[in-house]
Amino acid sequence: MIRNFTTTILVILACYSSIVYSQNAPTNEKYSQIEITVNINTAQADELATLLSGVGLKKAQAIVKYRDENGPFQRVEDLAQVKGIGDSLVDKNRTRIQL
Repeated sequence: MIRNFTTTILVILACYSSIVYSQNAPTNEKYSQIEITVNINTAQADELATLLSGVGLKKAQAIVKYRDENGPFQRVEDLAQVKGIGDSLVDKNRTRIQL
C-alpha cells in the first residue's frame, strides 16, 4: 500500500513538474526577428558550413575553392555551379546569401 502511494505521488509530481516547466520554458520570440546572412564572397569555409542550411564542411570548402579559382560570385544563382550545390540548395538559402 505504501508502495502504491509513493508511486502515485511520484507520478503526480512528474506531471506537475512538466506542466510548470512548459509554462516557464524560454521562447525564441526574442530571436525570431534575427536574420542570418553570410557573404559568400568573403566567408571562410567554417562560416559557410555553420550559417548555410544544408551545407557541411565539404560543400563549404568546395564553395571557397570555386571562388578562389573563378573569382567572386556575381549572382546568387552562380553558387549552383559549385559541385555539390544545386538550385534547390541555393533557393533554400537565398535569404541568407549576400554578395
